[in-house]
Amino acid sequence: MITPKQRAELKGLANSLQAVFQIGKGGVNDQQITQIDDYLRVHELVKFSVLDNSLYSAREAAEEIAEKIGADVVQVIGSKAVLYKPNPKEPVIRLKNK
Repeated sequence: MITPKQRAELKGLANSLQAVFQIGKGGVNDQQITQIDDYLRVHELVKFSVLDNSLYSAREAAEEIAEKIGADVVQVIGSKAVLYKPNPKEPVIRLKNK
């Protein structure tokens, strides 16, 4: 679980990120979850977008993915969401106030 100060720090880092994954009309599937988890293992922070034709809202998709892979939802704005999952062995992002 991240603190509000850490969440603010992660939001700042996520500002410059482009959405790497898209959730479409097929919704969230196991392959996407695996790909996002693999991406987070390397980068620790990921932004994805939910397309208009999806049955999911960005909040629903973010919460489902985060629950399945043990990540934290950093923010959801419109159709975009940001997830954070620290790498326990080789951290890329060093959060303050931990």
